[in-house]
Amino acid sequence: MDVEAIERSTVAGVAPAKVVEVDGWLAPLDSGAIGRAKTAVPLSHAAGPGAISEIEAAYWTEGLSPAFRIADVPGLKAVRDALTTRGYVAAKPTIVTIGDVERLARLRDQPGEIVARPDAAWGEVFVGEGFDVEDGASRVAALSRAPDALYGQVRQDGRTVAVGVVTFAHGWAGIHGMRTDARRRGQGLASQVLAALGRAILERGVENVYLQVEEPNPARSLYRKAGFTDAWRYHYWTR
Repeated sequence: MDVEAIERSTVAGVAPAKVVEVDGWLAPLDSGAIGRAKTAVPLSHAAGPGAISEIEAAYWTEGLSPAFRIADVPGLKAVRDALTTRGYVAAKPTIVTIGDVERLARLRDQPGEIVARPDAAWGEVFVGEGFDVEDGASRVAALSRAPDALYGQVRQDGRTVAVGVVTFAHGWAGIHGMRTDARRRGQGLASQVLAALGRAILERGVENVYLQVEEPNPARSLYRKAGFTDAWRYHYWTR
């Protein structure tokens, strides 16, 4: 498992305002809503805690609160212990999953459509009923500026009702921003978006795909059906 390539791809895909690299860590510096765009992450699952102070200083210099994204693996125990000692608390368990591109592309016979740039209707799915408007608007802004991205969508009755994004970086395709209109859930719309993204990945000739999902999210069953398997879990560490 190429942890470094996945983490570099993850940070690139969520388009933080600034990224610094500190002794084998990436520190994306952003004030938006996407956690992966504003939490430092080690590029190895055997990293030590020696860079933590320098990373904290990088966030403070930008007027941001330091935060970390740390995998729950044995090799990072010293990092987790050091963060605990400094008063950080782990929250929001999230699963990194690795997919099968061909199986993803076959998920639905009738996939959604792919567009090169999101329009206003695409973004409205993030701020509709049941979603936090400020949070959603921040996510749309970040995903809209992601480099080398394609945007999936499903439209019904003249409205965009389900969306998602695939980004390409460091040999990996990353799926982000899966959202479905709250009034249209349970109709298989997310699977249509996923199938469209899978076919776009195949057309690019990319063989590796990942997706990250919060552990309690019921959408995990869909992702398993689409061929994604768990690789590791991480927590966000803040104070």
